Amino acid sequence: MDSPPKEDRLYREIEEDQEDKTEPKKQRRKQQLLKEIADAEKKGVCYLSRVPPHLRPLKLRHLLSQYGEILRIYLAPEDPAIRIRRKKSGKSRGKNFTEGWVEFAKKSVAKRVARMLNGEPMGGNRRSSHYYDLWNIKYLRKFKWDNLTEEVAYKNAVREQKLAAEISAAKRERDFYLGKVDQFKAIRAMEERKKKQRVEGSLPQVEGHGDPTNTLPAKIMRHFPQKKSVHVPELDSTARLSKELLAGVFGK
Repeated sequence: MDSPPKEDRLYREIEEDQEDKTEPKKQRRKQQLLKEIADAEKKGVCYLSRVPPHLRPLKLRHLLSQYGEILRIYLAPEDPAIRIRRKKSGKSRGKNFTEGWVEFAKKSVAKRVARMLNGEPMGGNRRSSHYYDLWNIKYLRKFKWDNLTEEVAYKNAVREQKLAAEISAAKRERDFYLGKVDQFKAIRAMEERKKKQRVEGSLPQVEGHGDPTNTLPAKIMRHFPQKKSVHVPELDSTARLSKELLAGVFGK
């Protein structure tokens, strides 16, 4: 058998070298993913059902970091309409939050913090506005931070879709209004033109409308010629029985 060409052997050697280089990269990626999954299983997330007014994420981290290592904090902002009404009423202009999530580095720490602090006063500085507020905290079993990001992304998508629908409805209403305005302008221009022509005498006056400045549309009576029906004498002469024949039949 003939030996393979030299170029084919070179291509095969290059492909083998590339495969040897990509295998360690795949293994490192796989190990990194497994490590991230293992680290995620060790973390714990607590849920705050109520966030007191004027409590910021930095202050919340300062209050909870004394019980264990905190990785991430997310506080959901309040509805902008509520904030606008509060500003108009002369109350606080600051940004408040409605609920929050706190991720601890260890699941055991998150469980212990939720069990120990739930229903207890927040404490801290006596001058703070949330000194007498109570903790409303709960440990979320089998809840990961990725679930929160998915939920936030879904809510943002729903809000954007709703906003797009409202903008589309507003555009339709605007187009309808502008169309009616243009239609009214066209009708008014036509009436003004007819009025000017009547004043100048270019249009004939209709009986009953002697005033040339009258802008009311004249009632036009149209007469259509009708064809006369064709008289057929044969149709009128219907066959009739004589009296003598009837007397012979009925014996009268």
